[in-house]
Amino acid sequence: MHSGRQTSVKYYVGIDVGSASVRAALVDEFGTVVAHAEQPIQIWEPQPDHYEQSSADIWAACCAVTKKVVCGVDASQIRGVGFDATCSLVVVDKQFQPLAVNSQGQNNRNVIMWMDHRAVSQVDRINATQHRVLSYVGGVMSVEMQPPKLLWIKENLQESCWEKAGYFFDLPDFLSWKATGVTARSLCTLVCKWTYTSDGGWDDSFWKIIGLEDLVKDKYEKIGNHVLSPGESVGKGLTPEAAKELGLPKGIAVAASLIDAHAGGLGVIGADVRGHNLPCENQPITSRVALICGTSSCHMGVSETPIFVPGVWGPYFSAMVPGLWLNEGGQSATGKLIEHVVQGHVAFPELQSKAAASAQSIYTYLNSHLDLIKKSLPVGFLTVDLHVWPDFHGNRSPLTDLTLKGMVVGLTLSRGLDELALIYLATIQAIALGTRHILEAMEAAGHHINTLFLCGGLSKNPLFVQMHADITGKPVVLSKEVESVLVGAAILGACASGDFASIQLTSVDGISVWLEVHSGGR
Repeated sequence: MHSGRQTSVKYYVGIDVGSASVRAALVDEFGTVVAHAEQPIQIWEPQPDHYEQSSADIWAACCAVTKKVVCGVDASQIRGVGFDATCSLVVVDKQFQPLAVNSQGQNNRNVIMWMDHRAVSQVDRINATQHRVLSYVGGVMSVEMQPPKLLWIKENLQESCWEKAGYFFDLPDFLSWKATGVTARSLCTLVCKWTYTSDGGWDDSFWKIIGLEDLVKDKYEKIGNHVLSPGESVGKGLTPEAAKELGLPKGIAVAASLIDAHAGGLGVIGADVRGHNLPCENQPITSRVALICGTSSCHMGVSETPIFVPGVWGPYFSAMVPGLWLNEGGQSATGKLIEHVVQGHVAFPELQSKAAASAQSIYTYLNSHLDLIKKSLPVGFLTVDLHVWPDFHGNRSPLTDLTLKGMVVGLTLSRGLDELALIYLATIQAIALGTRHILEAMEAAGHHINTLFLCGGLSKNPLFVQMHADITGKPVVLSKEVESVLVGAAILGACASGDFASIQLTSVDGISVWLEVHSGGR
């Protein structure tokens, strides 16, 4: 969809690859999303905890949505492209053709998704080494990072995949390669998911001790030995082939990419909040945490000096905001958990029909239903006897225990819509309590946090936002521009184009943010 803005301004394309869809936006130099489009992408789950995708399917969706958002726009006004994506693992052979990451030999399924937990044995052995690089991931590596997945491939698909592999890409880096033909990697992906350090690079001893010495022998050619900062221009811009597929002019600037959560953090954490009487006003950016909440949630806090938080990833230097250290807390299943709980309830068909009849989404209908049954009490008190432990897909932060399971306490024999609404509320509250747990761990280690900045799909749910304000006791800020992740990706493109001198200037001077503030006590 396009807005009616017709002025002769500069535009940037932001492309965001999420877990279940690809989105693109055309963003003007003032930070306004002028056009946006979305297309679903396929997920395969061949067995429990195995999640796979297709890089060809993802790229085709990138091309389709980009063509839609730039349709009718003067190509000379489009100055740069930025990509963000989930931190999934893409495998291609020496000719850059997809290689199967499964025993079925399905080469089109060449992506191990970020939420794939197949490498449990491998990550346990990696953590048992207690290698020094683990101090930069909260002391314990997650099964969702790339080293355990690489080790799983070597041990389980030695002949069909490991020996034939030419390159292992993080998905954001695959996209910048596809656009430019350059195999450079982003500092963001390598530092956050691969154990690269911004000052020392790769640590040979780590890869040797975990059994992946093969990667050291070719000087890390397969996983990246040319590293760029996010927003830095890659190669000579769009190749003629990629330009044709995307519907863009060849040669326009392509930026070194970001992980999707980091793009969302970049899109909101630098917002101008003057005049809203917030505790972070006139305080450094280190007083803020960006919470990017979609299928999963990530909690991004920055500091001027490295802060080591047990159970929280990082500190990573310049992984999101140049010159600052990043700590990243996370919850592996949030939007996915809410969907799982709601859709698995016996009253879900009734909810679907009633929401459709009232022309509302199921979550808008549930929120309204909770308001109807709460009577005089605040809505949060409805679940005084119903409690959810939300770690249905393990705990990423701060407990770092992927073996944890979910739990519901306080169930009755009731099976109606009221009960569905209550367990929906209790699940949201549990997620918010998980956020509070992460923030408390960060603060105990030395962070000073007073304001939350939310973006992502769940930030569009007023109940989710309000429960986070109530339970954390901190004000929650939402951008008027709801597509903050896409704005973050576009910021990269704007930086790569040379129109802005740095990411900081792009995100502060080039983006005008309107705010909606939630405080506790609903």
